[in-house]
Amino acid sequence: MKQFSQLLENLLFSPRRNDKLAHLVSWLRAASGDSRGFGVAAITGDLNLPHVKGKMIRDLASSATDEVLFALSYDFVGDLAETVSLLWPKSDVPLNSEFSIEDIVSRLQTASRKEAEILMRHWLDHMPQTQKWALLKMATGGLRVGVSARLMRLAIAEAFDAAVEEIEEVWPLITPPYHDLFAWLEGQAERPSAEGRSVFRPLMLAHPLEESDQQKYDLAQFHIEWKWDGARVQLAASEEGVKLFSRSGDDISATFPELVQPLGWQGVLDGELLAGTPDCLGSFNDLQQRLNRKGASKSQMAKQPVFMRCYDILQSGQTDVRHLPLKERKPLLEEVAHQLPQTHFDISEAVEAKGWEELTILRDQCRDNPLIEGVMLKDKEGSYQLGRIKGQWFKWKRDPLEADLVVLYAQRGHGKRSSLYSDFTLAAWTDTETGPALVPVAKAYSGFTDAELRKLDKFVRDHTTQKFGPVREVEPKLVVQIAFDSIHRSPRHKSGVAMRFPRFHAIRWDKDCEDAAHLSELEQLLT
Repeated sequence: MKQFSQLLENLLFSPRRNDKLAHLVSWLRAASGDSRGFGVAAITGDLNLPHVKGKMIRDLASSATDEVLFALSYDFVGDLAETVSLLWPKSDVPLNSEFSIEDIVSRLQTASRKEAEILMRHWLDHMPQTQKWALLKMATGGLRVGVSARLMRLAIAEAFDAAVEEIEEVWPLITPPYHDLFAWLEGQAERPSAEGRSVFRPLMLAHPLEESDQQKYDLAQFHIEWKWDGARVQLAASEEGVKLFSRSGDDISATFPELVQPLGWQGVLDGELLAGTPDCLGSFNDLQQRLNRKGASKSQMAKQPVFMRCYDILQSGQTDVRHLPLKERKPLLEEVAHQLPQTHFDISEAVEAKGWEELTILRDQCRDNPLIEGVMLKDKEGSYQLGRIKGQWFKWKRDPLEADLVVLYAQRGHGKRSSLYSDFTLAAWTDTETGPALVPVAKAYSGFTDAELRKLDKFVRDHTTQKFGPVREVEPKLVVQIAFDSIHRSPRHKSGVAMRFPRFHAIRWDKDCEDAAHLSELEQLLT
């Protein structure tokens, strides 16, 4: 645990990506056994300790310290692990820094809820403060040290002198503490095989199209299609059955059972999950009613149907076709599309444009169809590769919508933002029986620089009018220009509307709050 706690501390205080990568590589080479595997799982979010939850930790802290002091400290610090590790009483028993991650995880995974509580109390009593913090971070799953699963896989590849593409390929086949992975990387076993398995394959991603790219590339070299406003998915069918994966590789088959019925075909398809049917598309808001659910009833599937719009094929039967150029993969995809149920699958049709000027017009017209976010450009000669490959795939999204809104509430963030007010509730004007009033229409926590965040934090502290637990109500004096992708009806919100991906575009320190947008103006933008 000593090595792991030092790693987490190094990661937390290393803002640069390359520095984080170096710390991960160093730790991977120094750690060993199941402690290394479970440490990797904790960082990638794949470690499951079902009986250790935030409520247990809060209850433990409240019983070991003054309850009021803990509540006030937690509110100020904003991070549960840091608060508890700092407040936990020092034990008269000599500290023991030899607790291993392997022992901790193994015991927690087999413990009952009551046993897990006893174990956690014991470790907190006998660990140094930094190790307490690391234990709590690991056990509750909220590391927040700025390391993605992708960065961890890059670190593993560098630590063992392997290709990250191969690490990505085998990742869906392994589970913590990753015995098969490390045995292969250390030359003690064969590489895990996906043959006959319905597993996730790493996705190819697109770069945003810059204005300079239009002068750099000939449009004729690209296959053009619409960028649909849905959720990126991958379908894998094999002897093992049919599975549907999210863009991050999570198995979402149970959420969309209608798409994973036996197909009579095997292979891997890349595409977009959309609401409705191929003949009658629904909105993204309709799709949200089905997302992030554990399952779907027959009535839900009937009322809120979904389908997959396919735009690439990665594997046909047992043959990997990712090495083929797109112009050869597209005909294969068209052949497959005819074999799939037409009610739940179709293909993304090509868009024709004779030049950049014509494509610009088509892209600008996307706003007329809220289901289209823009256009995609894919090199006809390009193979299907992992990640973003320069010059291969481009996305050219329509310009965002904008609105001037008033900051109404603020809340502190998490991780490195735990001491700063960084999550904002924004409001527009509406007419009431007693006159104009502000009503919340969006929440935003991105789009500003670190310097701007410090100014925003100071504004919140200087203009707080009421406190509601961690939330601060502020004087309605600050106007923010918000950019957002779309806006739709939402009966769950008091305003009746909800914005898609709102983010700060500019802070209008110069503007009076009376000049902010009216709800009726936003309603004119409804999709």
